[in-house]
Amino acid sequence: MEKIYLSDSGPKVSPAIYGFWRWEEGVHTDEQSMEKIVHLCLELGINTFDHADVYGGYKCEEMFGNILKKSSIKRDDLVLFTKCGVNAPHASKPGIRLKYFDTSAKHITESLESSLKKLNTDYIDIFLLDHLDPLSNLEETALALERLRTSGKIRNIGVANFSVFQHQLLASYLRVPIVTNHIELNILNTAALDNGQLDYIKQKYMRPLAAAPLADGRIENGTDPLAISVCCKKKQEKE
Repeated sequence: MEKIYLSDSGPKVSPAIYGFWRWEEGVHTDEQSMEKIVHLCLELGINTFDHADVYGGYKCEEMFGNILKKSSIKRDDLVLFTKCGVNAPHASKPGIRLKYFDTSAKHITESLESSLKKLNTDYIDIFLLDHLDPLSNLEETALALERLRTSGKIRNIGVANFSVFQHQLLASYLRVPIVTNHIELNILNTAALDNGQLDYIKQKYMRPLAAAPLADGRIENGTDPLAISVCCKKKQEKE
């Protein structure tokens, strides 16, 4: 599978990316199942994997790291993303009682160090801030990201679910470019086409990370009312 650049500054990635969002909601969520998926992806030429500290009930990164540790997969053959910023309630995190965003310098640094350890790697190809904490000090946030990049622990900075203004705002504090915005984009959710997110990404010579292309399986399961409505409309247009 031919690799593509995310931006003038970003890394080469596989056009298809395997993400672990909603991993905990699947049927087979054990490490053995993940290992099979990882090897299948590599056989197909998909070498880019999308993580976040909260995915899989805060367990996905560690399972993936265990797979790397016991396999012959070379780290340099992979492109790894991970994110921080979202804190979500889970049985494994009894101290978190409600979902909230934290993009403070302290949280960014601590989350990145934890992700490196869990993923069994010494660098992340793209480290993304997932949502923007409206109360964070952006100057400190940007400085923390730049320090991590200078240290070599992250190679590129990205954002996830940022509005156009939030994207511009963080970029104004950074001395290095943001390489992409990770946004949901599928036929059931086309908001990014109208709210300026996609246009701004293109203006900055970036490609988006289009998350949930199958809308969490709703497009395929044949039972979602909106998906059925869209499908019927498309069939009528063809006729």
